[in-house]
Amino acid sequence: MISSATIKHSAALVVAITFTMAACVLRPCFGFQFGTRGLRIGPSASARYNLHHASTSSIAVLPLRFHHARSFTHLYSSSSDGSIDDKTRIVFLGTPDVAAASLKSIYEQSQSPDCPYELVGVVTQPPKRRKRKGKEIPTPVGIVAEELGLTILCPEKARDKDFLDTLENDVRPDLCITAAYGQYLPKRFLATPKFGTLNIHPSLLPRWRGSSPVQRSLESGDNPVGVSVLFTVSKMDAGPIVAQESLEIDENEQASTLLPTLFDIGTKCLIDVLPKVIKGEITMDTATGQDESLIVEADMIDASEGQLWPTKMTAVECHNRVRGFSMWPGTFLYFQIGDDGPENEPVKVKVVESRVLEEKVEPTNMIERGPNKKDGLRLVCADGSVLEMLKVQPATRNVMDAKSFVNGLQGQTVKWLSGLDS
Repeated sequence: MISSATIKHSAALVVAITFTMAACVLRPCFGFQFGTRGLRIGPSASARYNLHHASTSSIAVLPLRFHHARSFTHLYSSSSDGSIDDKTRIVFLGTPDVAAASLKSIYEQSQSPDCPYELVGVVTQPPKRRKRKGKEIPTPVGIVAEELGLTILCPEKARDKDFLDTLENDVRPDLCITAAYGQYLPKRFLATPKFGTLNIHPSLLPRWRGSSPVQRSLESGDNPVGVSVLFTVSKMDAGPIVAQESLEIDENEQASTLLPTLFDIGTKCLIDVLPKVIKGEITMDTATGQDESLIVEADMIDASEGQLWPTKMTAVECHNRVRGFSMWPGTFLYFQIGDDGPENEPVKVKVVESRVLEEKVEPTNMIERGPNKKDGLRLVCADGSVLEMLKVQPATRNVMDAKSFVNGLQGQTVKWLSGLDS
């Protein structure tokens, strides 16, 4: 015989699910929270439905999907006895493709039966419109989080009070992980997770603290390069280091290929140390402090830095800048194609791929293709060193190899021009 208490609990459950479905249909930007305190519909709804003792089976509620700056969704797992799972609660923060790959790896590891942690939320930048009236496009991390069925929070700023309130009162992370999130984290955020916040940073800290570590390390010709896992503190990239790994690279390695490699290595390092962090064996106090005397800043890149200056730079310096700036802003020169004259305006040409030749020659501003089939366009710098441009992209044209570029010249000469600012 069914008890009256069971009937009441079942009725409460039905009402709760009904209100949740209504919220999904009528207000897709509404959030809902499910935990030991029950179900709360809407970002500030007063109605609560206590489901603490809702009988025998575990309750599964699908998270809502929304992208309103002040709306959040939360999904808390509930065991069969109504108690919250005792695994360490992790929130992941990230934005671009490299962070999305890290999120996948951490999530896959968390699905192991004996894994001591679970992902309970993802924080990423709000979706953006590429065109004025175009569709809002989620970040790569947002897309992956949605595919994995994870809770997504998209605050405009990490310092937003609503966001921080939600993090503290509802999500309640024990540990946070950041990977190229792209926002400064305030002290209140950093004080929330009891085990702290870990960050994957693609450089051998304290060298290259800042926003462009891979670009600056390649521009400077560093080898080896590397990645660090560190605790996050208020000062940018200044926290104690939990793990660090170096990597020897090819002299032609570009940022576009190196960055994903370093984040992959960094994610593996992070997964290796997570159990020790959770057990308290690695803490902010026991991790390795950074040597402040060895700090090198990775300053934000300005688009104007993409211009190559053969009169001031060696072939190696030009090549390293091509490698470092391959993702953005790219590197370029101005060419004079054909005879001098008002009818032949300088052409801005992007240098996409290059290499340095061992030979040295007499300096010249003429650009010619090498004698062999696969040779590129040869740019001679003021010191006589030679940069071979293997792939270029003239303004308004597609990327092409040197042979295709020369074929399009129809016998005209090419010179690089100095003294032109971008």
